[in-house]
Amino acid sequence: MRSDALSNRMRILEAAAEVLAAPGDTSLKSIARRAGVGQGTLYRHFPTRESLVLEVYGEEVEELVAAVPDLLGSLSPQRALCAWLRRLLYVGRCTPEFADAMSGACEAVTEQCPRAYRPLSEALSALVAANVAAGTIAPGTTAEDVLVLLGPLWRVGAKSEEGTRAERLFDVLMRGLCPELRPEGREQSQDRDQ
Repeated sequence: MRSDALSNRMRILEAAAEVLAAPGDTSLKSIARRAGVGQGTLYRHFPTRESLVLEVYGEEVEELVAAVPDLLGSLSPQRALCAWLRRLLYVGRCTPEFADAMSGACEAVTEQCPRAYRPLSEALSALVAANVAAGTIAPGTTAEDVLVLLGPLWRVGAKSEEGTRAERLFDVLMRGLCPELRPEGREQSQDRDQ
């Protein structure tokens, strides 16, 4: 990538991080204006809003992706999936723009799929596949299915009472995905006995 193109890309990412962190207009036009580039330049680097937002939250994406091997190595497939989805839910509830980008990327899982979304989809696919292999989740379940189910929980408000509601709804979701998922203490004690 040429140095001027790289400079434009970095300015766009910095401007997007600032715009997304502040209340108000978070449009791509606003981001391009703050970066001092035209909308065409912005779209050449980030063809969709989802690709830009997921790139801005790249550190969170990397942490989620990197967590999968450790989770699968230290927990049952059910618990690994539950822990990972709980982290993803937390990120999405704290950063609504990220949640919107995930929902938009999930709906457009095609050749247009944002580059930053693919590692998340592959990480979740590994967790789902581990559960399918263990017989703890229905065969044919995909990462995209799980994200579609998780999506509405990102919309639950950020107030503490809403957090309790989101947690309760998340538990309902997990019992639906993994019907044999037991309360954490019971499963851990049974795992130690085996």
